[in-house]
Amino acid sequence: MSKAVSKESFIDEMLHWVKTHSYSKIRANQEGFEAPTSYRQPEEDDVFVPDITAVKLGTKNYFELALKTDDPERTIRKWKLLSTIAEMKNGTLYLFAPRGHKAFTSKIVEKRNLNAKVISI
Repeated sequence: MSKAVSKESFIDEMLHWVKTHSYSKIRANQEGFEAPTSYRQPEEDDVFVPDITAVKLGTKNYFELALKTDDPERTIRKWKLLSTIAEMKNGTLYLFAPRGHKAFTSKIVEKRNLNAKVISI
């Protein structure tokens, strides 16, 4: 199974979770959905697009697929940015960690003191 196919299937699982937890105004970085707003940190060229955004009880929340990567610093920068934006909007950053990726994700969240919830999928 290719990396793109597996990521898409995980995003389908994330969308199911978001829908069953009564979120509305769902935007996803996937075909068939309106794309979430992209973000850029000042003084950086990288553009970050969350996997999913949704609203619940008037607060905007961010949902990211958390996979081990060859470039963990880029991933950490993205999660820090999304965590900060979520806090500013009184929302939460949810990191969905598939089997085998939860320890990697939890370690980063704890070490970098990110305001994020890690969910196993």
